[in-house]
Amino acid sequence: MAIVAILVSVFSLSLGDAVIKASSATLPIWQMYILRSAFALPVLIGFRFTRATEKSIDSWWWVALRSALLVLMWLSYYTALSYMPLSLAAAAYYTAPLFIIVMVALLSGKLPALQVWFAVLLGFGGVLLILRPESSGFRLVTLLPVLSAFLYAVAMMITSAKLIKADPVDLAIALNVAFIVGGIAIGLWSGSADHLLFGPWVEVSAALLWVMVVLAAAIIVGSVGAALAYQKGPPAIIAAFDYSYLVFSLVWGVLFFSEFPQWVSLLGVAAIAISGVLALVSRNP
Repeated sequence: MAIVAILVSVFSLSLGDAVIKASSATLPIWQMYILRSAFALPVLIGFRFTRATEKSIDSWWWVALRSALLVLMWLSYYTALSYMPLSLAAAAYYTAPLFIIVMVALLSGKLPALQVWFAVLLGFGGVLLILRPESSGFRLVTLLPVLSAFLYAVAMMITSAKLIKADPVDLAIALNVAFIVGGIAIGLWSGSADHLLFGPWVEVSAALLWVMVVLAAAIIVGSVGAALAYQKGPPAIIAAFDYSYLVFSLVWGVLFFSEFPQWVSLLGVAAIAISGVLALVSRNP
């Protein structure tokens, strides 16, 4: 059940990211933030109040900080999708577990095992193969997925340390509220034509509404499915299946955008996936 849940979750999130990449040429990110969460919030709130839960939130300040970090994380990742193939952006983003391992080591004062250090170096090598900073085509914007991975890692550390008793649905509701607030804040500076972040409000057509429905469904299924998977199954096994996002992103990239990564980039994707699995298995024997 847990493995099926994480596969469905990753499938939904990767498909949603592919749809966002496809629509980013016409729809600014801030408008997408607002419209997507406007559809997702009523469903999440309705679900929250139709079931009983004993979980509670001790500090809404930590919830607000976590939500803000995730809003910035997705902002970085969505921006990167306009400048690089979906599969490569996804691979660079999946360095997040390596950041988490390093943070845990720094906070605990305990050095990781040799296998973990090998995993970190292997993952770093995979990022270099994907981004290839020595290439003439390298741009700083291609580092955005790595930045998003770092922000995600910090947010998950907060979740683990400060919000362990929180209901996942409450966290999802807070996140979508943050998406709307962030979207409105960015929208106050909008007006630049054809700008991914500060573009003007796009007229909401019937087709756009359907796109938002798909994105809202993707983020609801993805967030709830992931929470269910990590509650029901061993973290190491579930995290290994979480890396199936890389496979789905390769498929969507080929089907939707005719993106065929070079063999060097594919080696980088494989290196990051292997490094993540090695590190997670080492932490959860």
